[in-house]
Amino acid sequence: MMMTTLVRYVKHRKRPQAKENLRRTLAQMPKILVMKGFRRAPSMPDQWNIFFATRGTFRPESAGSASVVLGNSIDPEELKSMYDDLRNVVELPREVRRVVSIVPSLTESIAAVDAGKIVGATDWCTHPADLDVTRVRGTKNPDLDVIRALAPDVVVANAEENRAVDLDALRAAGIAVWVTAPTTVPESLDSLGRLLSAIAGGEPDWLREARAVWSSPYDGMRRRAVIPIWRRPWMALGRDTFAGDLLARIGVDNVLRESGERYPRFDPDVLPEYDIVVLPDEPYAFSPDDGPEAFGKPAKCVSGRHLTWYGPSLVEARALLSGQLA
Repeated sequence: MMMTTLVRYVKHRKRPQAKENLRRTLAQMPKILVMKGFRRAPSMPDQWNIFFATRGTFRPESAGSASVVLGNSIDPEELKSMYDDLRNVVELPREVRRVVSIVPSLTESIAAVDAGKIVGATDWCTHPADLDVTRVRGTKNPDLDVIRALAPDVVVANAEENRAVDLDALRAAGIAVWVTAPTTVPESLDSLGRLLSAIAGGEPDWLREARAVWSSPYDGMRRRAVIPIWRRPWMALGRDTFAGDLLARIGVDNVLRESGERYPRFDPDVLPEYDIVVLPDEPYAFSPDDGPEAFGKPAKCVSGRHLTWYGPSLVEARALLSGQLA
């Protein structure tokens, strides 16, 4: 009855009787329905485009919101509204049961708490190695149709790792999207704390251990470094990066940290004075035979997962990277 009235109203929104019929129908609904992903139609007058940003109770005066798509009814008391790293409001079920992760480090983080909640992950989500879930392609080209078919309670993403156009498309499909965006080690720990509390109800022991590991300041010798992340063309860590902050906390200062870009291109023969080259094995797979030969200073190959991932790897990253860079 309600959907039929709604369709008629959208089609004949100028007819007073259609508006009144819808108004009466909505007045009888005790709970609001799911209306995620609504986008205002530019051609429609404002009075026909009342946008519900939150869930509550339908009121007769709200009948003008006839251009939205209505889904399954839901009790607002079964929802919780939280903020992701970008201060977007993310509405989740009280108990999150189905998660799609399109960020490898977040897949590992959630799996370390409750792998059973993950129903989809990217092809690049390699940890844990035995994770048996539906694969949704890569971080830059996720299969949105597959993700929608998985009907997740939330998709977890990263502002840098994933494309905004894909995240917007998921939101438009009525899917909650949680975006992380840490640029420092402390921010990553707090970000994980909020995310895991939202999904699992609290912080795991490994996260508390990681906080303890990174709580003490570094007081040893400092070195200046170039940290390439790609070649052909050469690219390196620049300003405001999580990996750059992590290295600084173990005595390795990025010589390109004042760059205007986060990942600037560079010429290995034209660089500020530096002491060491740090070569992670991802995203580009630098190795002793691929990378060091381009530089005139000592080069160290390190674990890209421990340098660039924020998750359980942070527990051992400080000791492991310090050893690899010794």
